[in-house]
Amino acid sequence: MEVKEYLQNAEDSMQLAVEYLDDTLSHIRAGKASARLLDGIRVDYYGSQAPISNVANVSVPDARTIAITPWEKSMFKEIEKAIINSELGITPENNGEVIRLCIPPLTEDRRKQLVKQSKGEAENAKVSVRNARREAIEGLKKEIKNGLSEDVEKDAEGDVQKLHDKYMKKIDTLFAAKEKEILTV
Repeated sequence: MEVKEYLQNAEDSMQLAVEYLDDTLSHIRAGKASARLLDGIRVDYYGSQAPISNVANVSVPDARTIAITPWEKSMFKEIEKAIINSELGITPENNGEVIRLCIPPLTEDRRKQLVKQSKGEAENAKVSVRNARREAIEGLKKEIKNGLSEDVEKDAEGDVQKLHDKYMKKIDTLFAAKEKEILTV
């Protein structure tokens, strides 16, 4: 039973690392409009911080534009202020009906910078996966003292390594897809 728990804990940790990487990479601007770019931006909504998607309709009419239609007229200024103060680096255009964000094409230097940032995030995820593997193996080694046979422990170590390899492949795949997306002009 202990072996299954160690394997399950390791897999859960590795899965969380991959999900976190996927979420983080989705917030890195790749020159294309995406509603997920606004996920991290919060607006003041009657005294509490709410995501833009909770106070407005967010749509992507074309590859270079994000359209935000607030449900209340009073939210125009709040949404604009939140976008300007965010790390998005885009100035909103407001025509009284819709707030538009025009995504500018990326320069070559900016593309390289975004690939480097994405690679750093992927590396952080890999470190998390390695840590999960190490913790599982250390736990299994401790179980030998509690009566677990060495053969079972070695088999379990092999299973942990297989999980590690599987999640490393997922991380590499996510990074490669993001890199291709960023570098595609």
